[in-house]
Amino acid sequence: MKVYPTLADLAADQGREIGVSDWLEITQERINRFADATDDHQWIHVDPERTRAELDMEPIAHGYLTLSLIPHFTSRIFTVRSVKRLINLGANRVRFTGVVPVNTRLRGRVTLTKAVLSSRSLRTVSEFVVEREGVAKPVAIAELLTIFYE
Repeated sequence: MKVYPTLADLAADQGREIGVSDWLEITQERINRFADATDDHQWIHVDPERTRAELDMEPIAHGYLTLSLIPHFTSRIFTVRSVKRLINLGANRVRFTGVVPVNTRLRGRVTLTKAVLSSRSLRTVSEFVVEREGVAKPVAIAELLTIFYE
């Protein structure tokens, strides 16, 4: 994990890749919990027998499950010691570019594309890429907006 002492130190990495997280396995249990939390029980996610019988494949994770893991991955990529709070402002773009079959592993990769530093805050635009182990093409790409406060 990369540790930045201050927001100015993070801002200095504008235009650079900040880091890559460890792998996280996407289990059927995680997919089912996400389905319960969102009331999205579409069978391709939660019914392994039907998915195998009708599509000859394993169930796949929800795209929004993949997106929801970004805070988890980020917390393992970097931290800023001086930050008192942060606000996720949203995303300019989100694309789901690949499927995530059950029991595969994902990791996150973040690049700080823009950093606007003020006296007590930092507004950032980051490109976040979610990768699937063993597959060259990412499964999700998002351009995220965040404000960090000291």
